[in-house]
Amino acid sequence: MKVDLLTCLALALALAAASLVARASGGRSSGRRKHKEVFLGENSKFKFGGRIDYKLKRQDSTKTLLIKTEQLLRIEEHDFAMRPGFGGAAIPVGIDVQVESIDSISEVNMDFTMTLYLRHYWKDERLAFPSRTNRSRTFDSRLVKKIWVPDVFFVHSKRSFIHDTTMENIMLRVYPDGNILYSVRVTVTSLCSMDFSSFPLDTQNCSLELESYAYNENDLMLYWKNGNDSLRTDEIVLSQFFIEHFHASSGLAFYSSTGWYNRLFINFILQRHIFFFMLQTYFPTMLMVVLSWVSFWIDRRAVPARVSLGMTTVLTMSTIITGVSSSMPQVSYVKAVDIYLWTSFLFVFLSVIEYAAVNYCTTLEEMRKMKRGKIPSTFNASQAMAFDGCFHDNDVELTPFSRATPTLTSDPGDRTGAPDVRPPEGTRLRRQRSVRENVDLFVSNSYMIDSYSRLAFPLSYLLFNTIYWSLYS
Repeated sequence: MKVDLLTCLALALALAAASLVARASGGRSSGRRKHKEVFLGENSKFKFGGRIDYKLKRQDSTKTLLIKTEQLLRIEEHDFAMRPGFGGAAIPVGIDVQVESIDSISEVNMDFTMTLYLRHYWKDERLAFPSRTNRSRTFDSRLVKKIWVPDVFFVHSKRSFIHDTTMENIMLRVYPDGNILYSVRVTVTSLCSMDFSSFPLDTQNCSLELESYAYNENDLMLYWKNGNDSLRTDEIVLSQFFIEHFHASSGLAFYSSTGWYNRLFINFILQRHIFFFMLQTYFPTMLMVVLSWVSFWIDRRAVPARVSLGMTTVLTMSTIITGVSSSMPQVSYVKAVDIYLWTSFLFVFLSVIEYAAVNYCTTLEEMRKMKRGKIPSTFNASQAMAFDGCFHDNDVELTPFSRATPTLTSDPGDRTGAPDVRPPEGTRLRRQRSVRENVDLFVSNSYMIDSYSRLAFPLSYLLFNTIYWSLYS
């Protein structure tokens, strides 16, 4: 009985000792945990201003960096819907641009497409943060949506988009003193008012215009960050144009309802390559005009040969004019290429008309000879019109012109009234031909029209080309 009591007392003492030990160890561990929390709280208060939610620390580590960034930049403490320094002076926003490429230039739509890197520079003291190394921090588009950025847009743009492969091509760099660099890669299609009066020997001046949409000059001041050096370009090669010059400029734009706005211009001058149009338009046109002159050396009685040649050149010129017009905008003024094409078409058309005149004069000449009996009655006029070209103009019998007879005058002192024949004294009197006589001369000598055309047409076309290229080149 005594043994059992002693055993129970020993067990009770052991349990009491164990509970005391457990309480002592638990108190020390809770003290350490409390001391650790106090230490973390003091450190975070020193570093982040005491704005740590301890429940958020239990989340996964992938979100910890973003939470620390927002706390570091104090995004939740400010209203970023308003610009920096709201109510004060206008905030200066510097711009610089690097043109990556000019993707296309359309004469029909009068626009161009350009891909560029657009960079903004401004200062927002609300985003300043302490840093021992004075190093900046770089972020992507996920943070851009939570802060204020300039609302720059492209004036006269038709389409534009920010590249988003594989992520949106946006970069935000924040410096400890609050200076910000915001860069975006964008492709924009903008209007370019082109003047085609000298096309294709023209030079076009296009510009891309940047402006703030909501903030006028009292709230936001746009300017080129580095002056003329703010516009940089990569090596750009275009198929139809040569880029003469890139330059930046600035100005003001006025809207009657909202006021004055700062506007920046990206100007570039384009000079068209002429060699493509020389191969496709000018050289074929010249060849068609020269080909139409071949008919002047074909016998005037070879009707099928000369008619087919004239019609072929006329139809070819019509095709060239239609092809050029279809690739150009429907403008209300005359272009340089139109002047050249239509003048060349006129030369080709006149070649056909020249043969019509020759053929008509030849027919009249044969009819007159037939009436005078110089052509046998068995002569077939239709066969003569379809002659194969073996006829020679020397076989044509020409009617000689009668010379002017001496003038007969009567001497008033001579009572006999006999006519006084006076020889010419140093001068030769000629009777001026009438218009009808000149026409009869051409009718009776129709081959002379071809002879004159062989010289008149090339000289006239050469004179036209000299004036044209000296005026437009």
